[in-house]
Amino acid sequence: MDNGAPDTLSVQFHITMLPVTFQPTEAVRLLPGVTRMNKRTRTLATALVTTLALAVTGCSGSDTPGGARNGKNPATTNSGAVLGGTPQKGGTLTVLSNQDFTHLDPARNWVMGDMDFGTRLLYRTLVTYAAAPGTRGGELAPDLAEDLGTPSNGARTWTFKLKPGLKYEDGTPITSRDIKHNVERSFSPDLPGGPDYAARYLAGAEGYQGPAGGKHLASVKTPDERTIVFELRTPFAEFPFAATLPTFAPVPPSQDKGPQYDNRPFSSGPYKVDSYARDKRLVLVRNTHWDPKTDTVRKAYPDRIVVTMGLKANQIDDRLIAAAGPDASAVPWDKLRPESTPKVLTKPDIRARLLAESTSCTEMVQMHTGRAPFDDVRVRRAVQYALDREAVLTASGGPALNDPATALMPGVLFGGKQPDTLGIPLTGDVAKAKQLLKEAGKPDGFTTRITVSNGDKAVGEAVQQSLGRAGIKVTIETVDPSAFYDTIGDTKNRTDLVYTGWCPDYPSGSTFLPFVFDGRYIKEKGNSGNHSLFRDDTTMKRMDQIAAMTDADQAAKAWRELDGQILAKAPTAPAVVERRPLLIGTNIAGAFGHTSYGGQLDYATVGLKDPSKSAN
Repeated sequence: MDNGAPDTLSVQFHITMLPVTFQPTEAVRLLPGVTRMNKRTRTLATALVTTLALAVTGCSGSDTPGGARNGKNPATTNSGAVLGGTPQKGGTLTVLSNQDFTHLDPARNWVMGDMDFGTRLLYRTLVTYAAAPGTRGGELAPDLAEDLGTPSNGARTWTFKLKPGLKYEDGTPITSRDIKHNVERSFSPDLPGGPDYAARYLAGAEGYQGPAGGKHLASVKTPDERTIVFELRTPFAEFPFAATLPTFAPVPPSQDKGPQYDNRPFSSGPYKVDSYARDKRLVLVRNTHWDPKTDTVRKAYPDRIVVTMGLKANQIDDRLIAAAGPDASAVPWDKLRPESTPKVLTKPDIRARLLAESTSCTEMVQMHTGRAPFDDVRVRRAVQYALDREAVLTASGGPALNDPATALMPGVLFGGKQPDTLGIPLTGDVAKAKQLLKEAGKPDGFTTRITVSNGDKAVGEAVQQSLGRAGIKVTIETVDPSAFYDTIGDTKNRTDLVYTGWCPDYPSGSTFLPFVFDGRYIKEKGNSGNHSLFRDDTTMKRMDQIAAMTDADQAAKAWRELDGQILAKAPTAPAVVERRPLLIGTNIAGAFGHTSYGGQLDYATVGLKDPSKSAN
């Protein structure tokens, strides 16, 4: 998933574990061609639990992370902790933001921060994640559904039964048909940019263009108002994880306003939109028809949530450091700026309010492989060798908040640590880069452009200086974070280079490499993940082979091997793996960075110590 407003680089990472409540039935175990228990399905829970344990030691709060390099990392003091105690009900929670949302429409919401905000506050999904810090936040929990779904037909069919008594903000019932409608509208060309699990897995989805004109997917069945059945083209034992995504939230057809739905999602969650002035202010108030008896995850402590947009990032940092007046009851939308880090890490009383969970998302320089000169692998490899990851790391906040990336997938998918696949020095190898450019017929280099978000301008400058050493002259184009993914998702009009990243939706290579490097799902508008526009038949064939493997351990090993094979073809140059530093106000309670949302604040449980001290 795209890692968030690009300067936060979040796409979303889910460190996830199947809870004991998920008991695969015999239908799951007996996949086609397997006469006994399927090893992939049988070992899935064990593999994910093992992955979680490795994630804790390798990526999330170690005293000596690779990025710190000098002993205990002061940024990880509160790793896995809940800050501020238990909130009191009431008051106004303020979110200070330098940007608007990319999308709040659940059919289009696939950026980490937006997903966290939308699915925790405005709409519910079939399945969600537990509201807990550390590894417990990776546990699945039923949300709209009564359980985590029932598989049959060798995990090609999944059935969910909705809880009784679910209602929208106007008191009308939530039905299975409303979930089907949102799944179908996610295919609409007018609503690009959202999760495409439905397009990848639903049977008969090829060429489908959404419900306009009364066209529907036969593979999504609603036999009654509380039952929804998904028929898949291939076995997918991990489908409950996909059901946490906003695609599987309800949208009633009567409220669907197409692209305008972004401005006013109809609430099935604990809050509803009171007012929304784009780029300025969003106000949420309680949805009085949300029944906490049907929701074991969301606590809905504040009476109001106000998102104030358009602020300067450094201004937000300074306000939260001071935490004066109403700002004591505020939280940031975006991460702490690199230049503000010393003000926080050197002062124990302020550092005590810092959350910095690992995102485990890999940030990269992605190259347009379909456009000259980046259609030449030698040019792309020259970029890999020219890139000074040490400079990018410094521009991103330094070693306390970053690790240099040495592979494509994050370390959690390699057993805790990325391998150093290419063996390129952190500061690059300019001589090798120049040699590759000479071999490609570019001895004098060339000119190109890179798109970064406003907040990543310093990173863009580090890339610019790096590549300039080899003769690649880079012009930087900055874009407002809320428009960033729409801009780079326009495949005809985007720049040759973009700086962005990806995180797996749960710890499986199937949620990383195919989404970033499978050329069959590139879109002209709203293109997500594959921003290198990489189309390689050998790679895609191997992806299909791995997806068909019935042994989870064998598949994991194959994804790791494929990671190195793709990296050798150089569609991207991995840069850094970032933490997500968030400084909260002194009146904030119940705050933690959620591992399943890339370290973003979990809005399901955050609130205030003393509501009377918040803004009116």
